[in-house]
Order: sequence, then C-alpha cells, then structure tokens
Amino acid sequence: MLQKNKLRRKYSHLRKKKYYEIDKDFFLPFVDLIKSNFKKKNLKFALYYPSNFELNILKLLENNYMKNKHTLIPKTEENNQMNFYPWKKNEVLLVNKFGMLEPAKSRSEIPDVMLIPALSFDSRKFRLGYGKGFYDRYLNKYLKKFRNIFTVGVAFSFQKHHKLPTDKNDIQVDYILTEKGIC
Repeated sequence: MLQKNKLRRKYSHLRKKKYYEIDKDFFLPFVDLIKSNFKKKNLKFALYYPSNFELNILKLLENNYMKNKHTLIPKTEENNQMNFYPWKKNEVLLVNKFGMLEPAKSRSEIPDVMLIPALSFDSRKFRLGYGKGFYDRYLNKYLKKFRNIFTVGVAFSFQKHHKLPTDKNDIQVDYILTEKGIC
C-alpha cells in the first residue's frame, strides 16, 4: 500500500505539471473501437466529471457519434459504494463530500461502456486511482453479473508506469486510451 501511495503522489504531481487541454479528436480511436465492437445503438456510456487535472473527458461529448447517446456519471453512496446515474451535458451537478461533481439522484443504471480515470496505468492494463477503490469495487461487483461491461482507462501517455503494484481487488481494464491512441 505504501508503494501505491508513493506512486499516487508521483503521478498526481506529474499530471498537474504536464497537463494540457485536449480536443475532441483525442477520442477518435475510442469511437472507432466502439463502432467496431458494438452493433447495439442504444449504449449507455459511463463518463466521469473531470477534476484535479484529470483528462477532460467531456470533450468526447463534442464528437458527433456521441450526440443523443445515453450518458451516465458516478455518484458516491453510503459505505464507499458508487453507482451511475443519467446525466446530460450542462445539467446541474452537486458537489459531494470529496469536492467532486455528481448528478442528483434518480434511478441508477448499469453502463455498457465505462471510461475510467487513471492516475497511472501499465502495459497489463491495470490502473492506479486515488486509493478509495470506488471503480474496482463497482467492477468487482458488477462484472460478475454483467460480464459485458466494456472498460477503458483514460490518461495521458506520460502517466504510464512500467508495472504497477496490484492486489486481488484490482481490476484490469479492457483498453487504455491516451493521446497516442488505444491499446
């Protein structure tokens, strides 16, 4: 755990130092991947509302492919749980106890595709988050029931670490998306 905390500090500082604003073209490899993997038209996309120099995922919503798509964003619940709720760009959000923006409660939904923020990632497609385990707990719970949740970690390429320390609760994502493409 100590090593993970050290890496969190390192990559949080690095991301803040090297952060830059992206444009909607950043997501073209992701859109191509979704088009080639899903025939279903009414996919539910779980996004996150960026903060703390996280990659601005809201730029994805400027892509024509995402027009009229069903988007969800996370809301933290009791007992350090997280669920996803419907949200449309420019809808009012509330500030949670961590200072993150989240939707007002409605009915939670299970996403088909999840874009997940990462402080760091490695070539095995493990990601390092902030240490609260929200995404890993969610995926550990729902991948058992819904094996078809498609997961994509989102980061800048400079956030890649050679091999992150992992434990039994850490979940590998299906892909990692950076400015260099998708792997």
